[in-house]
Amino acid sequence: MIPKDPVMLLSFLNMKLRDFYSDLSALCEDLDVSEVEMKEKLATIGYVYDADRNQFV
Repeated sequence: MIPKDPVMLLSFLNMKLRDFYSDLSALCEDLDVSEVEMKEKLATIGYVYDADRNQFV
């Protein structure tokens, strides 16, 4: 289950990216969620995906 709250989602995604996935595309494919939707949701709280760091910053 993916958190609906953007702050909780940020923590969830960054932990998954750090511990289990090489990039956001792999995470979204595995969890069957839209990469665009994840980016848009976190943009609402001022975060963007940084591919070099493999995390939302």
